[in-house]
Amino acid sequence: MLYPQTNRCRTVIDLSGFWKIRTDRADIGESDEWYNDFSYETEIGVPGSWNEQLAEHGLMNYIGTLWYKKKFYVPSSTPQKKVLLRIGAADYRAKVWLNGRFVGDHEGGSLPFEFDITDFSSNTNENLLVIRVNNVLDHETLPQGVTTADFQKYNKQRDETFPPTNFDFFPYGGLSRAVKLSLVANSYISDVSVQTRIKESNGIIDYQMFFKNPIANCELVVSVLDGDKVIGTQTYQVNSNSVEGGLEIDDCEFWSPGNPHLYVLRLELRQKQELIDEYMISIGVREIKVVGDTLLLNNERIFLNGFGRHEDFPVFGKGFSHPVTIKDFELMKWIGANSFRTSHYPYAEEVLELADRYGFLVINETPAVSLNMALVNANTIKLHKQIIKELIDRDNNHPSVIMWSIGNEAGLWGEEAAVSESAHKYWRAIYNYTKEIDSSRPITLPVSARLGKQDPGLEYCDVISLNRYWGWYEQPVQFDKVETILRGELEEFHELFNKPILLSEFGTATIEGMHASYDQLFTEEYQTKFILKYFEIIESYDFTIGEHIWNLTDFRTPQHHRRMILNKKGVFNRLREPKSAVFAIRKHWRS
Repeated sequence: MLYPQTNRCRTVIDLSGFWKIRTDRADIGESDEWYNDFSYETEIGVPGSWNEQLAEHGLMNYIGTLWYKKKFYVPSSTPQKKVLLRIGAADYRAKVWLNGRFVGDHEGGSLPFEFDITDFSSNTNENLLVIRVNNVLDHETLPQGVTTADFQKYNKQRDETFPPTNFDFFPYGGLSRAVKLSLVANSYISDVSVQTRIKESNGIIDYQMFFKNPIANCELVVSVLDGDKVIGTQTYQVNSNSVEGGLEIDDCEFWSPGNPHLYVLRLELRQKQELIDEYMISIGVREIKVVGDTLLLNNERIFLNGFGRHEDFPVFGKGFSHPVTIKDFELMKWIGANSFRTSHYPYAEEVLELADRYGFLVINETPAVSLNMALVNANTIKLHKQIIKELIDRDNNHPSVIMWSIGNEAGLWGEEAAVSESAHKYWRAIYNYTKEIDSSRPITLPVSARLGKQDPGLEYCDVISLNRYWGWYEQPVQFDKVETILRGELEEFHELFNKPILLSEFGTATIEGMHASYDQLFTEEYQTKFILKYFEIIESYDFTIGEHIWNLTDFRTPQHHRRMILNKKGVFNRLREPKSAVFAIRKHWRS
């Protein structure tokens, strides 16, 4: 699925803005046929979560169904065009109707879905688009949902949150990314898959192009541009739904954090020299691989300094924002980071496009967070694979994406099941499936300290990612014990598995303005000391490949007695203002 693009042959109409909504607390909307139209309660901004935006309507902690509607016109001057509807993300399920007719549905809260609505839409009359969004999570969703009964069953009554979750970020609901129409030719380029390799000083670009409704006597012209200069061209006859090929760039400028050079791959679909469709995609030529216990980018060792992050900001929650994204990237660049992980779900495509241009290295993660292996079944693995396929199809072409993270911290619930043979079978299947789709990138599966060396996540990965909080949740303020335990773990895991190790999470909750002359939890001095101590330990080993602080910014969580509305582990607060640790981190990374 291609990102919507306006060019000589394509037109994009952005339906973002104000939509009308109605809450469906009794879930009667479908039976009462609200898809034909409904009387609305109020309006909402899209993209944006409904929670803080409409807290005064009782939606702050709402888990349930909300109906959206918007009217639009398709330009009457384009009767020969296909009309594609693309929804960037809907948390968590969506059903779509146009002019009262069911178009389709989708499950999964962080990835786009698209429908051909040509036969549903009118280019002479106004169209009514209705979307039913539901953010209820259950045992078979990703992430999994929990109930009060689950907290009792697993003896976690004191961990119960509101709304109930088994993960530590807010379960937002709504249309969190843009809704767009694309007007394309009847015969059009539907997808592109690009892989790059390095051969000495040259760059190899392998690609596969896909088409919808190909017509006779068509040809595809593939060109590589460096700026405005065409440096390579290939022409193919289009006789089927796909074309495979490749190009070689002499003296190629390889993509890296220090030099995020991007070429442009221009695709032109022609019939008798007439341009029918075109698409342009930015590509970076680079190669990422694991050799022994090292991570290599373009055959050189790379060390990842960066952060775990969340899509979270006041008022619009998970809703994508261009200004906030720019601010976060500028803060990471300023502090000296070169990487981040999309914890704990795929981020908006615009984030990855910016990472390509800024030169950030991205670990791209699925929403299989805190998976309770006692509850997984055939439906779980089917959905997990669907999400991995959608994620790789969407993000495969981004040079910034250097690693797939297939989950995060399984075994926080149902510890016994998490180390069982069925758990090994599950993660083995997910790892192998991911490799089948994309063998060009390493795979990781971040693990907590809960299961120790028994954690299957240490085995079914190419890079070991450890989330560690010694000195915070365990052994608070006892730095002598922290160093002994963390060093012991790193050395033991390296000896057992001989894989590169990334510290994918470490940090402390910190309230800006709290200070002490001694080691004291929640103070700015303690956060600084904690992070610098972890840096010292991590960087003392050759087999460690990076340090990702948890978290870049404070973020909203479900209500719980140990969280003061927010998880305060950010080195910046939720408004992106720095805490004291920021300056020590910047001095360390930039030196």
